[in-house]
Amino acid sequence: MNKLIDPTDRIFVCGHRGMVGSAIVRRLKMSNYGSSEQGSILIASRLDLDLEDVTAVNIWMKENKPDVVILAAAKVGGIYANSTYPKDFLLNNLKIQNNVIESSFYNGVRRFCFLGSSCIYPKFAKQPITEDSLLTGELEATNEPYAIAKIAGIKLIEALIKQYDFDGFSLMPTNLYGPGDNYHVQNSHVMAAFIRRFCEAADQSLSNVTCWGSGRPRREFLHVDDLADAIVFCLESWKPDPLEPSFLNVGAGNDLTIYDLAHKVALAAGFRGEISWDHSKPDGTPRKLLEISKLVSKGWLPKISLDQGIKNTIEDWRQS
Repeated sequence: MNKLIDPTDRIFVCGHRGMVGSAIVRRLKMSNYGSSEQGSILIASRLDLDLEDVTAVNIWMKENKPDVVILAAAKVGGIYANSTYPKDFLLNNLKIQNNVIESSFYNGVRRFCFLGSSCIYPKFAKQPITEDSLLTGELEATNEPYAIAKIAGIKLIEALIKQYDFDGFSLMPTNLYGPGDNYHVQNSHVMAAFIRRFCEAADQSLSNVTCWGSGRPRREFLHVDDLADAIVFCLESWKPDPLEPSFLNVGAGNDLTIYDLAHKVALAAGFRGEISWDHSKPDGTPRKLLEISKLVSKGWLPKISLDQGIKNTIEDWRQS
């Protein structure tokens, strides 16, 4: 089967310094993209290109002429950050998405991959969550602005496909973790927060660690290198059929409680103290497990187990 992208392509990875973007660059290089005389992996730092500035994006696109664009740039964060800065999570992401997607379309980009998030789905969606659950119920309040922005991105890609036969698609990853994650004390996601908290507690020989919520919600976790693998797989081989959704779920296919995750990370970090739970803090969505059979049926499978991924990520954290 002929691949839909080629080593001679100029591939622009938006957000290359982030956890996801850096994993995508690593995966592309592993497959020899950007290695030919004509092809290249294009990157631009925030200082060189402000994706929220439509004029700057249009000028950059015209000058650099990418063949393929992967939009991995976004303002992201955990429950605290989403609840504290709702305007930023909605408006900043809308600006980034609209500018990059529209400019890619007008400047003749041949293939486009937009990265959404599993938070696009209703708070009480039937589990595991299928792609057709989108817009069938209310969103989780703690990340609603971010989710609305991502839904808008999916629908913009969908509209361009329908109206202009634009060669684009979207992927909806579950909760991600891995090298290059954001370990900020307040603004990080749960996996990064746990890794930092339990590693520091172990290193300082603390006797107790307090975690947010009840520990009862169930979550699915995918190593970022598996997501990068799925992105390259889809760029090479998948173009949405007009009769099917323009997006696919990307997940690990299994989940666990936050309580069990905390104990798993604590064990891997070497923490042997007590774990307490602050029930005054929000739990978020009760469960969020993605149905990934559509992507699996096309030939992709995740490769990194949760235990191995946690071990590798803790090693990366301690070396950073």
